[in-house]
Order: sequence, then structure tokens, then C-alpha cells
Amino acid sequence: MSADLVVARPEGLYCPPGDFYIDPWRPVDRAVITHGHADHARPGHAHYLAAAEGEGVLRVRLGEITLQTLDWGEVVEHRGVRLSLHPAGHVLGSAQLRLEHAGRVWVASGDYKFAPEDAPDPTCTPFEPLRCDCFITESTFGLPIYRWRPQREVFAEINAWWAANAAADRPSLLLAYSFGKAQRLLAGVDASLGPILVHPAVEALNRVYRAAGIALPTTRLVSEFKDAAATRRALVLAPPAVLGSVWARRFAGGSEAFASGWMLLRGARRRRGLDRGFVLSDHADWPGLLRAIGATGAERVIVTHGDAAVMVRWLQEQGLDAGAFQTEYGDEAAADAPLATDPPAEAVAPVPAAALGPASAQAGGSTGRGSTAGGITGGRVPLRDSST
Repeated sequence: MSADLVVARPEGLYCPPGDFYIDPWRPVDRAVITHGHADHARPGHAHYLAAAEGEGVLRVRLGEITLQTLDWGEVVEHRGVRLSLHPAGHVLGSAQLRLEHAGRVWVASGDYKFAPEDAPDPTCTPFEPLRCDCFITESTFGLPIYRWRPQREVFAEINAWWAANAAADRPSLLLAYSFGKAQRLLAGVDASLGPILVHPAVEALNRVYRAAGIALPTTRLVSEFKDAAATRRALVLAPPAVLGSVWARRFAGGSEAFASGWMLLRGARRRRGLDRGFVLSDHADWPGLLRAIGATGAERVIVTHGDAAVMVRWLQEQGLDAGAFQTEYGDEAAADAPLATDPPAEAVAPVPAAALGPASAQAGGSTGRGSTAGGITGGRVPLRDSST
């Protein structure tokens, strides 16, 4: 039997024939990054490879890094391994990694959301199913209880909550992870209901999304908004870490809510002392995970994080060769952990043009798209039909 294309090492998931890592949690020489959440994109690697769509996020969150990017479906061949990146539908720039070597095809999903066709997310490129021999999948919400309601229904509830609060002169503090979830919310709420104020950590990512061409409503930093009467009608978007902080106390008397897939769990809202909980996730639910796995046609599936044991057992019962990798990837809260380069609590400077790409215009730590010195080397070739 041929050696596996991806194995687990103390540093992270490793491709032996290609001599590179996938979302490693310890510093390595060559790291392929699926997306910019903190548990997958860590500082300290010598060379990074990621999707061009997510370049701005990585540069804002990781600072001066040596970054090589690929467009969707573009292929680079490195040490005999053909690599390409494909949309994962999780957040801006989130990618699946397709590996082809010696007649075998493996796909590492990273985090993903396989949304219904009638409910696309306007803030990132939709998940692309890829045929493969082995599929490495997440299972953050890998239990049958996790089944998402239609997004339009959730947004209708959020808008009704905001409107009721505004009518009562109560600010609406909505907690959401600053990268991905916050922008998904902004794209779905009714901005005509009142002003939208944001925490600096959210605004830093908003600017990256807008620079990438994603349409978001007008937002204002809380520290810059001086209209007290309008603030009482505002929707205030901030990361969960602000709950109970001095920053959040300026909205005392308002209504507090949290948007997360975890709000589906009984008691999750009550334990946080929140008025409302809205079930909205950037990850696949149980049906979405099964649909994604089935679409790959893979006979072997490896689960990386989340409810791995349950998912593995279910897949084995379906006759698949299923197992798990021990990883250091976290849940949504760990993914949104602030990095050293994230903005301070009360100030966000404009995002420099050099931080937003394209990489050919970068200075400092970047090698640019065209240079691969020390990174993933080899010529770019067209990707054959992924269904073969």
C-alpha cells in the first residue's frame, strides 16, 4: 500500500512527498494555510501559501510574512505533488487543498460550509465539491442535533429584535466572531433600521472585505460616534470577549445577544447571561457535513476536529474507511482569538494598501505571487477536471 499523502506530526498535518505542512500549529518552513482564523493561520512560519482571495486577511492578522498566493483552481507542482486551492465557503479566502501525487488525490477541507444553493453567503466564494480518494474533513458541528434553520429566518429574527430595541430606545449589542461571522451578519441585516456601530476588531476585517469587493453596509467605530440619541437605536457589533468589559458598559440598559451555531444548545444563552441567542454559523451543520463528504466520492475519510469520534463511527457504519487525526484546531471561539497583530481595543488605523494586495505590489516581508524562494516551488499548470 502506498504511503499516505498526509500524516499527523507534532508540528501539524504534513505532506511527506511534498515536504510541507497544512495549517501547522508549530513554526515550520513551508505552510499551506486554508484560511485566516487563528487556530489555522499562526505566526512564525518561514513561508506561507494561501488563496489569493484571503491575502488581505492574512496580512492584516499576521503582519510581515513571506506569502505566496494562488487563484482558485490554479496549480503549482512541488516535488512531484500537484497542489491547488478551491473555495471552502467558510470565510473570505477559506480554501480546500487538493493534492495529487502518484495517481492519488487527497483533499484537506480546512473549515467549510456547504450551504444550500438557495442560501448563498455573499461574503465568500461558495464551497466547491472535489472528487478525491481521501477527504480530510472538519466536524466542528459533527452531531445530528446540529441542523441550521434557513438563514433568511434567522436574519428576520435579528432584524425584529433590533427594531423592537430601537423602538424602546435600547441599543442592540450583538456579539459575533470578528472575522467571518460579523461580516456575514452585516451582509444580512436590514441597515435601514438604524446606525451600525462596530468594535475595532470587527472594523479591521470589514475594511479587508470591502477591499476585496464584498458589499457591506456603512459601519462606524463606537469611539467615533458621538450621537447619543442615535446610539440608543444602533446595532452594535462586537466580539464575544467584550461581554462584561468596560467597553461594553457604555451600552448598559441595552439588549445583548450572541450569534453562533452554539446557540442551538440548550442553556448556552442563559449561561452567558444574554437576552437572545441567534443560531448562525460559518460551519457546515450535520447534513452539510454528510453532503460534502458524499459529494467527494471518497472511500477514505479522516476527521480532524470537532465531534470526531461520533463522525468517525457514523462513517464507519456507512462502510467507509474512516479515522481521525489529533490536531490543535479549536472551536469558533479559539478561531477568533486575537493575534499579536490585531488592532488595539480603541483604535483602528486605515488598512494600508500594501496589506491588501495584490502580492506583486507588496513590500517588506512578501516575496510576491511570482516568487517562490524557499516556499512552494514549481511551474503553474492548468488543473484537470476535478471530477476525474
